[in-house]
Amino acid sequence: MAVCSCVARITKSSPRLRCLNSARILTAPLPPGKYLPFAVSVLRPSSAIVALRGGGLSAIEAQPETGTAPSPMSLLDSVKNTFVPIHREGYPFIAAFGAATLFLGYFSSILFWIGLILTAWCVYFYRDPERVTPVDDRLVVSPADGVISAVGPAVPPSELGLGSGEMTRISVFMNVFSCHINRAPVRGRITRIEHKPGKFLNAELDKASAENERNGLVIDSPNGTIAAVQIAGFVARRIVCWADAGGSIAIGERFGLIRFGSRVDVFLPSNAVPRVAVGQTAVGGETVLAEFGGTAVTPLVRIS
Repeated sequence: MAVCSCVARITKSSPRLRCLNSARILTAPLPPGKYLPFAVSVLRPSSAIVALRGGGLSAIEAQPETGTAPSPMSLLDSVKNTFVPIHREGYPFIAAFGAATLFLGYFSSILFWIGLILTAWCVYFYRDPERVTPVDDRLVVSPADGVISAVGPAVPPSELGLGSGEMTRISVFMNVFSCHINRAPVRGRITRIEHKPGKFLNAELDKASAENERNGLVIDSPNGTIAAVQIAGFVARRIVCWADAGGSIAIGERFGLIRFGSRVDVFLPSNAVPRVAVGQTAVGGETVLAEFGGTAVTPLVRIS
């Protein structure tokens, strides 16, 4: 039996499954947000490729080889794929920056160019790219883009009701150039959401975890209770959370954002084994922060 390593990519126009060791591109009518495996077994050229999808097994029937090469991507597709989607939370800010730029440009060309640069930065700040998330209950993924700023034992915020004992804390610091969309580190049911007013210290400081304004989610996961805490920073002044207490959330699912520089702490049970180190760059929804149990195997992925 041969093994074909595959990378799944789902777009609005043409869902595709590309095999790395094959020139074939297999097209299947899969909607965004479904699950595709990293690797599939190929028994013969005309065999079916089986993909695991949420809710059960589903087969994607691959067409037999025809000997014809896939049609090249159009120029329009290339241009569209270059641009990253912008989250709707950023629309009012982008519009305000743009309007201010036009107003200032009426009086000074220098102010116009400064405003244009700031508008471009605002657009970049609110980008919301797709992420390929490993779907495996043993894994904990990063809730945000940024740099790992702390890994070690810490007492979770008291308002979360997780007790006074230490848990394993992994912190991800986001600067003003990071993608600020926050994603769930694990799947499970959200049992509690608590917002606590506080200071706006530099989010890289360890004491920011206890003193800064924050919003915490407590998730009842397959491996125990896990918390994700959004922490406002020196520049950030607004924490946004779209999740609801009592609802379910999928690993890698978007649940909020923090405007203009901040940090997210993940509190894990002591049996979680960290897989990252301080200073490492993390990608929200993709980088594995920690693992429960034995040795990791090739996981499924979720594109969202």
